[in-house]
Amino acid sequence: MNLLSLADLHAKGIKFSRTHIYRLIKAGDFPKPIKVGRQRSAWIEVEIEKFIQSRVDERDRGAA
Repeated sequence: MNLLSLADLHAKGIKFSRTHIYRLIKAGDFPKPIKVGRQRSAWIEVEIEKFIQSRVDERDRGAA
């Protein structure tokens, strides 16, 4: 299982601010991170990949 930092999310093209990401999490629109340290959180890569794919699927459904 690969874990992603905020910088890793940015590298995958998710350029949201930390504040916006946590706003989306609270709304149930973004995967929740896991705690990997006292002041460090990370996201599970497969969950982020599913999030990205859901955005692509949403776009494609709108185009059909």
